[in-house]
Amino acid sequence: MPEEIRYYLQRDLCTVLSELRTAYETRNFSYMLGLIEEAQSMANRMEAGLGEVRDLKRMNEEWHELKAKIMKMREEVEDAKGRWANEGGATREETK
Repeated sequence: MPEEIRYYLQRDLCTVLSELRTAYETRNFSYMLGLIEEAQSMANRMEAGLGEVRDLKRMNEEWHELKAKIMKMREEVEDAKGRWANEGGATREETK
């Protein structure tokens, strides 16, 4: 491998694929297995990242749904308190 690439820590998949093409064109297959493994691990990380984004979106949607349910329940509780007070029901303070 060229010395400049050996010290390059943040590589992307396109760079690895380019090196694979170069290895094939020069018929130098000595490091091709390592490049294939590197490309495979990069693709696996990308796929895992997509799964995490999908999960995050789903959790955000569920959070909004639950928040709406909580707000609706709070409104129902307030309505029930109002109806009960209008019907002459005793409040907690009055029963103490």
